[in-house]
Amino acid sequence: MSSWSWAHLELVHLFWPAVALVAFLGYGEFAHKSQLGRFVSTTMQKRLAVSASPERRVMRLFFVFATLAFCILALMRPQTKGAATSVSTSRVAADIVVALDVSKSMLAEDAAPNRLARAKSEINRMLDQLAGHRVSLVVFAGKASILSPLTPDYGFFRMMLRGASPTSVSRGGTAIGEAIRTGLAAFDEDGGAASRLLLLITDGEDHDSYPEEAAKLAKEEGVVIVAIGLGSEDGSRILITNPRTGVQEVVKDRDGNDVITRVDGDLLEAITRETDGVYIPAKVAALDLQEIVDQHIEPIVEEASLKATRSVPGERYPLMLLLALLSLLVSVFLGTSGTSQPKRGV
Repeated sequence: MSSWSWAHLELVHLFWPAVALVAFLGYGEFAHKSQLGRFVSTTMQKRLAVSASPERRVMRLFFVFATLAFCILALMRPQTKGAATSVSTSRVAADIVVALDVSKSMLAEDAAPNRLARAKSEINRMLDQLAGHRVSLVVFAGKASILSPLTPDYGFFRMMLRGASPTSVSRGGTAIGEAIRTGLAAFDEDGGAASRLLLLITDGEDHDSYPEEAAKLAKEEGVVIVAIGLGSEDGSRILITNPRTGVQEVVKDRDGNDVITRVDGDLLEAITRETDGVYIPAKVAALDLQEIVDQHIEPIVEEASLKATRSVPGERYPLMLLLALLSLLVSVFLGTSGTSQPKRGV
């Protein structure tokens, strides 16, 4: 046993309660016999009481202690250093942060039912293509916020995505630089994944958030940006159905002027080019993220199922449990056999 080690050596102190318990049982075993002798003679004890010999009682206590001792040894998890097993391990192939624009312009109904609902639907479909990757959700307008940290739990991600709306962010506008910087913060600092990708979905121009500087920071951290531009690059009005009248109305600013939304395609292309990514002008057509994943994301995401071999100590606790069971059976046998039966009077 010199080659054995113990995973939980600190549990050795459980032997003290085991010793105390057996001592208590032994005291009760022999004290009962001596108390009976105060009232009944030895001859009458043999005639009236069923009892085991002192030697057999000591042996029974020994095997009770052995049962407890082997159980404690099993809890300590004995292991053999020499026995090793080769196992395969894998790490996440990619970490993907989805940065979704939730500004009010995303409620425009030029893409039915509206841009935001269409983007959510396609993101949900995209998840089915991303098995094995971790995903995170960042929403942004004039500010950005992480709704879902990196997780392989797509159910949680979908729940957060379902609740994303213009009310998820306190400030209006479109701050693409803020979205990129918040997206970078969502990645693990150790960069454990083989590939890190930021999927940016927006329909607006940037409002002085320095997105190109943020893109340079993304490049330094090894993050590739794929940008999808919704809406027209030439500019278009925002039509939203009035829930009270059911009539489409044009969104106006505080001065009563029509709000014009446009995608800054040149900016998004410059951002993605900085990180060796790709800009996809989806405009107002149906957003097909499945095709985008196939043509643009999968070539970027590295297939990184890594197989490794490590030594796994051989577990020997089953042997301890077997010995504990055998000791228990012996103690039960000693308690039910070898006893002297009371003699019947003639």
